[in-house]
Formats: sequence, C-alpha cells, structure tokens
Amino acid sequence: MKKLKIVILHNQLSKEAKTDEADVMQQVQLVYNCLNELGHSVSIFPLSLNLEVGRDNLIAMQPDLVFNLVESFDNKGELVYLAPALLDALAMPYTGTHTVPMFQSASKTLTKENLIKAALLTPLSFELHETELFEAGKTYILKPRWEEGSLDLDEDAVFSGDNLEFIAGLKKLPKQAWFVEEFIDGREFNCAIIAKSSGPEVLAVAEIEFIDFPKGKPRMLGYKAKWDEDSFEYNNTVRKLDFAEADAVLIEKLRILGLQCWDACSLGGYARVDFRVDRHGNPFILEVNSNPCISPDSGYYAAAIHAGYDFTDIVEWIVADAINQFKIIN
Repeated sequence: MKKLKIVILHNQLSKEAKTDEADVMQQVQLVYNCLNELGHSVSIFPLSLNLEVGRDNLIAMQPDLVFNLVESFDNKGELVYLAPALLDALAMPYTGTHTVPMFQSASKTLTKENLIKAALLTPLSFELHETELFEAGKTYILKPRWEEGSLDLDEDAVFSGDNLEFIAGLKKLPKQAWFVEEFIDGREFNCAIIAKSSGPEVLAVAEIEFIDFPKGKPRMLGYKAKWDEDSFEYNNTVRKLDFAEADAVLIEKLRILGLQCWDACSLGGYARVDFRVDRHGNPFILEVNSNPCISPDSGYYAAAIHAGYDFTDIVEWIVADAINQFKIIN
C-alpha cells in the first residue's frame, strides 16, 4: 500500500466529558499506533462545532486521507454526520461510512426503516403518541432516538404495557428525542464487520451473558453495563465468543443477518450490528452502528483478536476500503 499523509479526526471532548465520550481518545491512540506501524505519516485533529475552524485547519493540513473517528459533538449523537459532510464538502477522502448512511444509522428509527425495507426483522416500535397500541401482556423499552453507547438507557427505561403511570409520563417527553420499542426478552448478541477487498466479512459473533441477574431484573446491555465499572451490571455482563455446536445454526444466521444489514444500511469500513434473540430462537436486529467503538477494551477489538487478526490488519483494511471507495467516486 502507498504510504499516505493521514489525519485522524476525532470529536473535541466537552469540558466535563463522561467515560463514554472520553473513550474516543483511546481509539485515537490505537489507530495512531497502527498507522505509524504501517508507515503512514500521521497527525491528529480534534473537530468541534466550529466547522469553519475545522475546515481551515484541514485545508492547511492537506491530508491524502482522513481517518474519521468522530462519534458526536458535545456528546450529541445526532450531529455525527457533520464530520463526513464537512469532508465531502472539502472533497477529502475519509474512512468509514459516508454522510447519508451515517446520518441514517445514527438514528435508531431511520435505521429501522431501512431494515424493514430490506425485509429484515426488527422489534416493533412506537412513537410517543401511539401509547394506545401498547398491550398489557407485553414489555417495552423507552429509547433515545439518536444516542449511542447506551447513553440514557438503563433498566428503568423498561416498562410493562399496563404501567399506566410510566405511560402517562411519556407524554411529557420531547417526541423528536425518544421512541418506544418492544422489549425482546432473551439472549443478546452482536457481530463485528470489516470491509475487505473481497467484500464485508464478519470477524466474530459475540454473546453478552448476564450473570446472576436476579429474577425480574431486565437482562440488557445499558449504560451502566458498558461504562460504570463499579456497577453490578458492568461486573455481571460477560462477553462470550466461543459457542457450543448447538448454537452453530443460530450463529451462522446472525452472521448472514449482519452482512444483510451492511448492505441495507450502505455501510463502509467497519461496523457492528446488535441483536436480541427471543425465547423461540428468533433473531431481532436492535441497532446498526456505523462507527462502533474500537478501543482496546471494546467488543469490536475483541472480535478482531478472536478472528486471529492483529488490529493493525484491521486499520489497514479500513484505509484500503476508503482508498477503493473514493477511487470509484472520483
């Protein structure tokens, strides 16, 4: 591969950044080390909502390629598309998913629309004004429309269809920020995907096991399970990458679904797809993450290692995919 001048672009951290936001700096360091190992000339630039300053700096840096690690602005996931949009306006090649599919995949409800168009199964969802459609015998979960990393998502967002007090409170929430989804009680999985010259490849399918969760406690991978190291949820959720033969058919089904999501959502570079599998073995697609966390303690990183790859291989493939994509466009 030709040696390139690459700028690693990441979101400038807010003044009181929480763990989920600050995690991007671990990703920056990882990618920086990998790109250096590959022999590229590497610099780092933090992008803020002052896009004019960002534009001027990027023009001055004149990169051959931008490695896009922007996850949000001011911890607002709905703004994540601004980074690729700026790079498109500057005609600068960049890694990962492009502007329109990045915007769509950042929205859980727009993602659902793309999945439904592709005839892929996703849990039923409802707008906040559709509470009359809730059923007393079912369980639901209130979700933020935009945020990733399970921000604002924990077990207190799970409610039954006959919880009239909770349902009444939904009317006080901003409709543009929240929606409700049927809660799939069962197992939780995800798959990590990488773009290669031969097409997208699933690195591994992982299951999140909920250890010693008391009866009645929702088994879900919420904010505490992902980020609060002192919580019961963090310490009692375990990632599993090796499966018994009895799960072979299910794991292959999830692998195929992951690749179908890649196509349905027009993804690029790398991605992660999250699933729930109900008690009858039916898989439901929860979310499609077009810029998943790749820090050394992330599920994506673990999947790469489990697949037998050094993470430098992963970064090299992400860069190669971007070069290929922009050659086609230009």
